[in-house]
Amino acid sequence: MLYKLLLPGPIVDLSEVRVLEWHGSPGTQFNPGDLVLELDTHKAVVEMRASSKTVLRKILIEPGEWQRVGEPLAIVSDSADEPLPERAEDLAQASVIYEMV
Repeated sequence: MLYKLLLPGPIVDLSEVRVLEWHGSPGTQFNPGDLVLELDTHKAVVEMRASSKTVLRKILIEPGEWQRVGEPLAIVSDSADEPLPERAEDLAQASVIYEMV
């Protein structure tokens, strides 16, 4: 199954985050507790770690780019062989929100 990777919100006094570094590329498999990405909140660096076994499928926000809290940063899935829709609109409608801890 495909999921949207996002930083859940709302978060008090935080409306957007900047991606600092991805710790993998599309196709990388993460196990629970693995560091997936680092985010800048203007006040601190936040680490996002996998809460379950997952595969990074598509990065939506590149390092240095900002994204609103609650909006997707990447697409992940349970396995690497699940097909991705060709159009972004189809992916957005078919995906379930997945929050990493």
